[in-house]
Amino acid sequence: MRQLEGRAQMRPALNQVLNGDVVIGEGGQLIARAPGGAETFVVGETAQGDWGVTLRREQGTNALAVGDDTLTGAQMVRMFSRNGEVIVMDDAWADGFLGRPLMPLQLHSTNNQGRYTSDTYGSAWAGRSIVHNAVAYFVFQTYAGSGGAQARLTLNHRGNLTIIDEWNCGADQWTTHEIDYPLDGVGFMHGVTISLDHRAKTAGQQVETRLVTAYTHSTNGPDQVPTPPITFAATTAEEAADAA
Repeated sequence: MRQLEGRAQMRPALNQVLNGDVVIGEGGQLIARAPGGAETFVVGETAQGDWGVTLRREQGTNALAVGDDTLTGAQMVRMFSRNGEVIVMDDAWADGFLGRPLMPLQLHSTNNQGRYTSDTYGSAWAGRSIVHNAVAYFVFQTYAGSGGAQARLTLNHRGNLTIIDEWNCGADQWTTHEIDYPLDGVGFMHGVTISLDHRAKTAGQQVETRLVTAYTHSTNGPDQVPTPPITFAATTAEEAADAA
């Protein structure tokens, strides 16, 4: 500090950069420390070999980091709570998607949700959501009477209908079914309509489906990265609605 104070008395002062760049390269870092010694700002190459920028609180806990994610090399942006939990981040593997927080999917029960007896598919749960995370996760429970039942989950994205999954449900029992689905062809902030349909294998037998959970989450690895959406030359009305 005394050295900087002394340089401030020189002409020109040598404790400021008034014109030009300060370059830190080949493994260097620029570090600001609080009076207690905690690093509150670091930019450059980290001790782990990654390049990034980190802002820390006076106590030394991370507040915001760009990069320094040595597990993926993805140069993630992460925001930390005061106890060190990552509360906001982008996705390490799926470029363009939110990693945290997880986001709920809108699914609402219909008149067909309970005591449905037709052997043709009827929608039990349906809703429209804006996609923030790359992977959709669902858990359903279906009760089927004699003969059993079938259930399926469909996704409508800009007029393209996809059957995400279809499964059988045992007779006279509850069947729990879990789905973890990368949202192929769906981009960040795109709108999707999701429907859980069910049917009795024997007409007249009761079918009921309950929604346990529905949300989107970050990818768990590169194998969960969804395929990118098709790029259209013209912006459709639905794309404009998604962006609104």
